Amino acid sequence: MRNRFYLLATLSLILSSALTWLWFPAVWLLVAVVCIVILGIYDITQHKHTILRNYPVGGHARWIMEWLRPMIHQYLVESDMDGTPVNRMFRSVVYRRAKGVQDTVPLGTEMDTYRIGYEWMDHSLMALRADELDQDPRVVVGGPNCKQPYSASILNISAMSYGALSKHAISALNGGAKMGGFVHNTGEGGLSHHHLEPGGDLIWQIGTGYFGCRNEKGLFSEHLFEKKATLTNVKMIEIKLSQGAKPGHGGILPAIKNTPEIAKIRGVQPYTQVDSPPTHSAFTTPLEMMQFIHLLRKLSGGKPVGFKLCLGQKSEFIALCKAMVETGIKPDFITVDGGEGGSGAAPLEYTNSVGTPLREGLAFVVDCLIGFDLKKDIRIIASGRIFTGFHMVRLLAQGADLCNSARGMMIALGCIQSMECNRNTCPTGVTTQNPALYKGLVVTDKTLRVANFHRQTVKSAVDLISAAGLTTTDQLKRHHIQRRVSAEKIRCYDEIYPSMALGCLLQEPYPEFFTTLMQTAQAEKF
Repeated sequence: MRNRFYLLATLSLILSSALTWLWFPAVWLLVAVVCIVILGIYDITQHKHTILRNYPVGGHARWIMEWLRPMIHQYLVESDMDGTPVNRMFRSVVYRRAKGVQDTVPLGTEMDTYRIGYEWMDHSLMALRADELDQDPRVVVGGPNCKQPYSASILNISAMSYGALSKHAISALNGGAKMGGFVHNTGEGGLSHHHLEPGGDLIWQIGTGYFGCRNEKGLFSEHLFEKKATLTNVKMIEIKLSQGAKPGHGGILPAIKNTPEIAKIRGVQPYTQVDSPPTHSAFTTPLEMMQFIHLLRKLSGGKPVGFKLCLGQKSEFIALCKAMVETGIKPDFITVDGGEGGSGAAPLEYTNSVGTPLREGLAFVVDCLIGFDLKKDIRIIASGRIFTGFHMVRLLAQGADLCNSARGMMIALGCIQSMECNRNTCPTGVTTQNPALYKGLVVTDKTLRVANFHRQTVKSAVDLISAAGLTTTDQLKRHHIQRRVSAEKIRCYDEIYPSMALGCLLQEPYPEFFTTLMQTAQAEKF
């Protein structure tokens, strides 16, 4: 009897335990079913999405796949050559050089050397030893009226504002510039202590919004400019006329990224979208712009002053050259950006369809300066899609003196091209003002990576120069670069971009292509 009682008790306990364990899954299953039913009812009754009305619950799979698509494509589908805007081959070489690991590739090129548009550099049978060349070539920026010329590296950090980038990203970039001995362009968002504390050299960019040097009406303030332009860290001043990603539009800072700190630096209201005007209010004609350059040079204590533009209407750049000749006032440098330039936020039409691509724009600017006999006093900085030494050599051969890289430096910081720059959700902490995200970007580690990328990329450019039998960057000429223009024809750059005769635009007859442009361009107006 007792044994039977124990047996029944044991069986009861086992059954009770089993029912208990079965009960919890049943509850969760019931909750799930209720949620699905509620979701289905909502989908059927909502009026925004036809797919959800016709296919309740299951229709959400479309949005899930849309969310997953970029990641699946980047990591599982695209080849090393397919990715855009920066393909995996170039992203990988930047990562490897930034980390200081092996950057050689096996078995040969993945590029189709017979496709139209393929480019290469001619080497020499009398190539030099790369280690016998200067491993840190420098270019002095500063014309006759500059009292504080600056010796710049041939590769520097292109304009990226605090606001577009996080405070940790800015600190790492400037720390890398300090460690590697190159210069960091602030972008139009103004100077912050994140630019200044690491101690790296700076180009202070002055945009149409005059952030950091604007009065309460948003106009240029000489007093505020002079106070900051004379800081030791500030080595050059750059007037931003336009940028490649959205020329003629003006900068955009989304409201979600305009934190109180950033708003204070810029002199605007926090958590509002900040749209820079498309044009400057401090000048309206080429002649007035030359006077503005003279004013900034004077207020900064004689530091190099230049301007940045993406080439648009060619007659307007010729008008600037005419104003330089007429006034005798010349910028110390000109930064040429390409229509393919990147940005944290830009309208699609501007990104895709406005502005001259870099190589065409660069060739025109260089040729104009030669034609007006101005090139000897003005340094040219080429900015756009620079990830390797060949990218630098190609632009230097066209007539650039220096190169700037933005996306290359971002990738060195850890950018994975997640395309979240304009949403404040950058997973690597590079282009976000969300502390939960940018805290993951360790400044000390990324500082070293930025410096590594710069050093290795400059080294690769020096290697290529030595392979061509040259000793300095200014010996590179357009005939050193070749391009396949058809299946049967190859042309060198000096055939595609014929060089100008020195001073040929100072008097008639002008070269045929420039005749109409010279008649249209006036120093008195754009």
